[in-house]
Amino acid sequence: MGDMTNSDFYSKNQRNEANHAGEFGCTLQELRSLMELRGTEAVVKIKETYGETEGLCRHLKTSPTEGLAGTAADLEKRKLIFGKNFIPPKKPKTFLQLVWEALQDVTLIILEIAAIISLGLSFYQPPGEGNEAKQQDGAAAMEMQPLKSAEGGEGDDKDKKKSNMHKKEKSVLQGKLTKLAVQIGKAGLVMSAITVIILVLYFAIDTFVVNKKQWLPECTPVYVQYFVKFFIIGVTVLVVAVPEGLPLAVTISLAYSVKKMMKDNNLVRHLDACETMGNATAICSDKTGTLTTNRMTVVQAYVGDVHYKEIPDPDSVPVKTLDLLVNAIAINSAYTTKILPPEKEGGLPRQVGNKTECGLLGFVLDLKQDYEPVRNLIPEEKLYKVYTFNSVRKSMSTVIKMPDGSFRMYSKGASEIVLKKCSRILNAAGEPRIFRPRDRDEMVKKVIEPMACDGLRTICVAFRDFNSSPEPDWDNENDILSDLTCICVVGIEDPVRPEVPEAIRKCQRAGITVRMVTGDNINTARAIAIKCGIIHPGEDFLCLEGKEFNRRIRNEKGEIEQERIDKIWPKLRVLARSSPTDKHTLVKGIIDSTQVEQRQVVAVTGDGTNDGPALKKADVGFAMGIAGTDVAKEASDIILTDDNFSSIVKAVMWGRNVYDSISKFLQFQLTVNIVAVIVAFTGACITQDSPLKAVQMLWVNLIMDTFASLALATEPPTEALLLRKPYGRNKPLISRTMMKNILGHAVYQLTLIFTLLFVGEKMFKIDSGRNAPLHSPPSEHYTIIFNTFVMMQLFNEINARKIHGERNVFDGIFRNPIFCTIVLGTFAIQIVIVQFGGKPFSCSPLQLDQWMWCVFIGLGELVWGQVIATIPTSRLKFLKEAGRLTEKEEVPEEELNEDVEEIDHAERELRRGQILWFRGLNRIQTQIRVVKAFRSSLYEGLEKPESRTSIHNFMTHPEFRIEDSQPHIPLIDDTDLEEDPALKKNSSPPSSLNKNNSAIDSGINLTTDTSKSATSSSPGSPIHSLETSL
Repeated sequence: MGDMTNSDFYSKNQRNEANHAGEFGCTLQELRSLMELRGTEAVVKIKETYGETEGLCRHLKTSPTEGLAGTAADLEKRKLIFGKNFIPPKKPKTFLQLVWEALQDVTLIILEIAAIISLGLSFYQPPGEGNEAKQQDGAAAMEMQPLKSAEGGEGDDKDKKKSNMHKKEKSVLQGKLTKLAVQIGKAGLVMSAITVIILVLYFAIDTFVVNKKQWLPECTPVYVQYFVKFFIIGVTVLVVAVPEGLPLAVTISLAYSVKKMMKDNNLVRHLDACETMGNATAICSDKTGTLTTNRMTVVQAYVGDVHYKEIPDPDSVPVKTLDLLVNAIAINSAYTTKILPPEKEGGLPRQVGNKTECGLLGFVLDLKQDYEPVRNLIPEEKLYKVYTFNSVRKSMSTVIKMPDGSFRMYSKGASEIVLKKCSRILNAAGEPRIFRPRDRDEMVKKVIEPMACDGLRTICVAFRDFNSSPEPDWDNENDILSDLTCICVVGIEDPVRPEVPEAIRKCQRAGITVRMVTGDNINTARAIAIKCGIIHPGEDFLCLEGKEFNRRIRNEKGEIEQERIDKIWPKLRVLARSSPTDKHTLVKGIIDSTQVEQRQVVAVTGDGTNDGPALKKADVGFAMGIAGTDVAKEASDIILTDDNFSSIVKAVMWGRNVYDSISKFLQFQLTVNIVAVIVAFTGACITQDSPLKAVQMLWVNLIMDTFASLALATEPPTEALLLRKPYGRNKPLISRTMMKNILGHAVYQLTLIFTLLFVGEKMFKIDSGRNAPLHSPPSEHYTIIFNTFVMMQLFNEINARKIHGERNVFDGIFRNPIFCTIVLGTFAIQIVIVQFGGKPFSCSPLQLDQWMWCVFIGLGELVWGQVIATIPTSRLKFLKEAGRLTEKEEVPEEELNEDVEEIDHAERELRRGQILWFRGLNRIQTQIRVVKAFRSSLYEGLEKPESRTSIHNFMTHPEFRIEDSQPHIPLIDDTDLEEDPALKKNSSPPSSLNKNNSAIDSGINLTTDTSKSATSSSPGSPIHSLETSL
């Protein structure tokens, strides 16, 4: 029906609606209003207006089974009236918009003002004087702008994109970098101002006080030239000090990582997700297709009162049972699900469609039967009624009309769900016999639990016959889906991917907790978790079903309490029979927890439409590229193109590599910053001139910003990244080891630069470049200083490849051809600048021996790096860390609205007043507690922050929960409470955790002896844990 929400299209086609409404019997506006309805309201509206769905199809001149006729004329007419079936892409920003956004950068504004002033002054031409040098300086300052604009543009554009994303929280790395850049920028601005003030005062005192000269009008142009020169030196110090390469380094590192991650089956949709993944502390993963191969195969079956540990021989199955089984599987499956011949000879048959249904169809083929004749006999349009599978129903049922006018319904679903609705079961002769609750318990013990303990998913196939008169009320689902006859129970194997156990072991070694969140049976989930290595027998952990999880985290009123979640999530490893709501609750609970020092960074995998909220809530959401729906992909940050858990581990490696790459760049750039600023400042104050000229500084800026960020930000990741714990959100960006490296190399460089500045002319027996008159030609002395400075940066760039105190700085250097190319390319360009740069670069050609000394001093950086690595960081107590992100800065104001945005729009309007009231109430309560604490001078009156009612609790209050189309279905299955009065009596409050909070506490016994695990029928037993939540 096209884009129903496109208001432009609607206004454009109002006239078409009026003209053509008669042709189809309903207008675009009517269809739009119909789309806005949900559940039973929509059904009632269709019945009242069109008389069932078929009536609407007749109005639209289409078929519910065949679709549109597909003729060109008909399609064109529909496009004209209803619009194209196309979602228009978001309009991209124009180049000018990106430039304007880039110009808002604070650093850019400072540089723009300085450039405009210096450029304006460079056009001032004193009488009889040439002014080439100043023009070069002004032009150099302006030349810096395009470079900075490009960098700022990319960085700012990224920031803008991030501000429009669903994540309101700023990227951890971006927050740390922003804070660090502002601090460095302020320091640079102060140093720049002090430099200019000292230069002006020194000149004024020396000229007018010491030498007692008068300010003569004819000397004004000369004085102005000096003041312009001082201003340019100040700008030079500022340009060097301001770390304008930081946004570029982040962008390059992320962009490079994203490109490379595509080869590792990670399609990154949001750049900052790549970096965030490096800080991940928890991964909540689906089971099917992610941890397993998603190639379902029936390996066990219970048919005719016999438990077959392998596929039974067709002759051993009663003919009547076999016929019912083939029909039930063939008809009660999506007709798009098929088993196709293998693409290559000798290969496995191809499974197309739902994998569980493919496993059942494969079972039919293994029984030497064929499902195609059944489907040909009863095509899809002859299906009378279909109850599709969903996370609430946990089953699928299809009704067909028999030749005698009666009806037959086939059902399949989770064995413990469907068996509860069965009152009969087919015996060894293929005849139905009574199936009592105690028979069901016996079957659970003898059949279902042993299958589940082998890691099999158990599916029950059943049927029911209905009389033709009176016709059943098909909308009364509870009555329809009852009194079933069980045909068989099958155990479907979904093998664990061979690479998954090793990938999970790497995660655990890297300090990342892996949790399985699945809709499968608790025993199946536990068995798969053991195979994967998520849990190990003897460990202290929890395996819970969704129903038990909800009982433990909710209070007597049904509200979720963070305190209760905090008691569960640290030890929770498997959440079985869970709904998408359970997954969202778990993710939110882990993220909101204040139980641990560092806030947890949670990654989540999801493939269904209902997984959208959890994917959005998570710090990083992974959608399945193969099995995932479009809604899940849209809500995600990264798409796994192979649906494989091991690809998530690669994302962790790349994320940590991004963080380390930025740290390497910072270590290198801050060393250059400190040295360049001190040299420019000290040199200017002592010699009234900077040893490094403006154009030379531009080249150094290129080396340390653009080239260095490209070289150091493209380091490939190594397995060693997974040998350490996550850095955490509050860890400083610059560690004490990095600070030791920065200051250590700065000392080496400053010592040699000042040695060359003050005694270099004697060492090389050349003329001194100090106190040279205005507009004097370039000197060899200052050229050697410039060349030595660049050589030291080049070799220190190699040192900067290691930030954790490693000695071998050449390790893996040839795996990064970009780094090698940039270092060698920079060296070659430096030769050209020094030898042929001349006056524009303030360089004088150097002799071979002078070049060798410059390179030798540069090589000394590598030796000095080994000396620094020898000094224990623990001994240097005076070293401080930098770039720490405090908790207050970590959560910006926008996140205050996050909870509101997770509610549907209609619900948001309903809750807005209550949410504001609760926020105000919470703040008043906090203030009262603070006052009490101060009055008593003790903190006895200060409650734990977890104990107070949170917005989380309020938003899950039953009074404000939006019900779906089946409002009678509770969140927690109450059927078991009715069956077990003792449990009903003890169900509130939820059972508290034992001191040793192990898997046994949740009713799960880790022993593989199934007879022991099924001996008790008490509320805490495995049998009772199979009673699952809806």
